[in-house]
Amino acid sequence: MKKPAAPSALLLENRKARFHYEILDTLECGIVLKGTEVKSLRARQFSFNDSYIRITKGELFLVGFHISPYKFGTHENHEAERIRKLLAHKKEIEKLSRKTTEKGLTLVPIKLYLKDSKVKVLVGIARGKKSFDKRSSIKERDLKTAVNRELAARSRR
Repeated sequence: MKKPAAPSALLLENRKARFHYEILDTLECGIVLKGTEVKSLRARQFSFNDSYIRITKGELFLVGFHISPYKFGTHENHEAERIRKLLAHKKEIEKLSRKTTEKGLTLVPIKLYLKDSKVKVLVGIARGKKSFDKRSSIKERDLKTAVNRELAARSRR
């Protein structure tokens, strides 16, 4: 009998990536971390600012991802901005590499979450949005906010 899938605990979602890019496809990857990095992640001491994924020699690397040093760490604490390796199958990496070179797409981290007590990164194959696409995204978001406010006001009456 198969065990039911454990619920994943979302640590953080990269909302800026969804605003600046149109996400075409996603891939779940593992990430190579040190012990103090995992503790900082569980304490939500990290940020996606200007992070992206680079393919080098058939391997995926997460660049620009900031994990703050662990507050109770010793002299063996980790570097905050080091390049971290992502874990994926070779065929998946080759597929990502083809898409990024042929079509001019980019790879961005979308979510960071825990799955079966392991840290996972959701990688998105993305195309940059134009400024008019961003304006339409802002307009849709504002309309949703206005509708939610109106519904909340009506429910209070």
